[in-house]
Amino acid sequence: MLHATAPDGARIGFDTAGTGEPLVLLAGQANSRHWWDWVRADFSASYTTIAIDCLGTGDSDSPPHAEWGTRRFARDVIAVLDELGVGRAHVYGTSMGGRVAQWVAVDHPDRVGALVLGCTTGGGAGSVPAGPDVLGPLGVADTAGEALIALMVGPQWRWGHPGRLPVLGDNGMTERARREHRRASARHDAWDALPGIVAPTLVLHGTDDQLSPAENGSRLAARIPGAQLHLIEGARHAYFLERREQASAAVLRFLAAHPLTQF
Repeated sequence: MLHATAPDGARIGFDTAGTGEPLVLLAGQANSRHWWDWVRADFSASYTTIAIDCLGTGDSDSPPHAEWGTRRFARDVIAVLDELGVGRAHVYGTSMGGRVAQWVAVDHPDRVGALVLGCTTGGGAGSVPAGPDVLGPLGVADTAGEALIALMVGPQWRWGHPGRLPVLGDNGMTERARREHRRASARHDAWDALPGIVAPTLVLHGTDDQLSPAENGSRLAARIPGAQLHLIEGARHAYFLERREQASAAVLRFLAAHPLTQF
């Protein structure tokens, strides 16, 4: 485990695996870098993957008086790249990690090669929220666990993959950190800034995603100049697990088409 120091002194945990061009992996809300455990090898075979524990998760600090927000989390990504001496990297963010990735690309265009945004939204006026019928069961202790699993993956895929999924949250988080993650994700609004993204961008979204309705993918791709949209038929929020072969292949093709000139 490695650590970088954020501008406010917080320690940000991360690790690296593989060789090749650097690829930052950003996880969803209230999840550590282990969100990527089941698919990371797909990318580490060709890239140096840099998986980051967002503030409050994994081996990162959870300071009581920290600033919390997707734009702040993006600055933490830059602190990690600085710690590694990496000038430019590809960035792949999913769910809240996709929101963070947007700010990395907006605020630090010189640090981003190719940008991949999965199952996420631009926030603000352009986002399509999940309905109360979808979110309601997540707030009830007796139903939250199974409801979250059902939003992440379909029953047929789940039947063939027993055990705890890596996308159900970091059990080591404090309750305060969980609340701050929810607020950060809900308050994300990069909508007005998205047209300024210059990185080649791929947007992926499952067509059966109810947690972040698929219309978000279409709107996001239309908002970012030149962005490509790849819809994954029948996949739910964790499309990268349910349709691993298809999703990983799409990302790898896109990254290969946009190699870094220096890093």
